[in-house]
Amino acid sequence: MSDPWQTDRLDLAGYLDRLGLTAAPPSRAALDALHRAHVRTFTFDNVDVLLGQHRGVGLDVLSEKFVGRGRGGYCFEHATVFAAALDRLGYDVERHLGRVGDPATGDVQGRTHMTLEVRLDGERLLCDPGFGMSLVRPVVLADGAESDQDGWPYRVVRTGGGWGLQRLREAGWEHAHTTDELPVLPVDVVIGHHYTSTFATSHFRNGLMITRHDEGRHVSVTATALTVRRPGEPTAHRPLAPGELTDWLRALAVPLTPDEERRLLDRVAGL
Repeated sequence: MSDPWQTDRLDLAGYLDRLGLTAAPPSRAALDALHRAHVRTFTFDNVDVLLGQHRGVGLDVLSEKFVGRGRGGYCFEHATVFAAALDRLGYDVERHLGRVGDPATGDVQGRTHMTLEVRLDGERLLCDPGFGMSLVRPVVLADGAESDQDGWPYRVVRTGGGWGLQRLREAGWEHAHTTDELPVLPVDVVIGHHYTSTFATSHFRNGLMITRHDEGRHVSVTATALTVRRPGEPTAHRPLAPGELTDWLRALAVPLTPDEERRLLDRVAGL
């Protein structure tokens, strides 16, 4: 039977080489290592959306982008690449879609976030490699389950027909997103990506977002501001100085061609 996700189009050896890992049989330790290496290797960003050069979420395109060029992307890209790698390595993985925001306040978006579920050794595990403040490693899908993510506390809560992911912040638990359990087909990912990357009022088209997990910190850069989070410390937030965005493109290892960088700076200046 043919694979509707076309996972054979991922350069698995090249992907693992990017992560600095070798192939290993499915295990919780190996899965944790893959997840951690992924979110520390690839940025979460919407650079190609702003540049108007997003070629879609097919695995041939994403393999060339992530593996070939070392570029990152947003949730549909990260989750598609990570799921393909897990499939090829022998994991039982299922794609899910979800809504960003807190359903208790009504502040939610469409089904425009993509996560993964892995079933391993009798546990259901949530993998979330493509969120702005991504998990460092998978968390157990069980109501009330808490997880220390390198000093950042997270927990999972049951929410009707789905699972909510929450992060403990200075003011208390913040609801990040809710993942549902409806079946997902490749066309659903294409539709979600098309909306988020082309709809006029999509926040991915109207502001720059580049984030990355580093050792001991999480860095987020927008067109105008820098945010640095460190476990157990108050969040540091300040405006970007003129010309500083270029420095952070280097610091966060966003590999752009000179033309891409010039066009990105021009696009950001016009936001």
